[in-house]
Amino acid sequence: MLIAFYKPFQVLTQFTDRSEPPRRTLAEFGLPEDVYPAGRLDYDSEGLLLLTDDGRLANRLTDPRHGKRKTYWVQVEGTPDVEALRQLSDGVVLSDGPCLPAQVRVLDPAPVVPPREPPIRVRKSVPDAWLEVTIREGRNRQVRRMTAAVGLPTLRLIRVQMDSVTLGDLQPGQWREVV
Repeated sequence: MLIAFYKPFQVLTQFTDRSEPPRRTLAEFGLPEDVYPAGRLDYDSEGLLLLTDDGRLANRLTDPRHGKRKTYWVQVEGTPDVEALRQLSDGVVLSDGPCLPAQVRVLDPAPVVPPREPPIRVRKSVPDAWLEVTIREGRNRQVRRMTAAVGLPTLRLIRVQMDSVTLGDLQPGQWREVV
């Protein structure tokens, strides 16, 4: 079984949380029993999370050796220039080493996305832009660190595709079985 789930902002990619006060988890969304996340999606990120009851499938989807694509829509603070886009495309160097090249493009017009609660901070004096970033790795907070490295801090990050599975018309908290 493979489930596509739109993980909302500020939900843990796990079914339990022992912190005080407890944070929201996957347990509240009525997901089928015996499925587990194939990979992670940060607490402060949102979008497509795949869950499966098949360990081999989870490994094929998440092990970097398989080079599965992950595509994100990233709202950044600032206006991306040619040099920032080139650096992201070539592969920026992070504290844990160089990233593989990424596919990057400016999304203009901005994508239509569900509102986020709470909404992002808006600064009238600082413009923002949306990028589409596709990577084949999955390091901790990689896309956020990549955009920060080129002077474009991430305001909002939504994963829209993982391998051939897309978010489609799912809304935050909704899920569907992938055929």
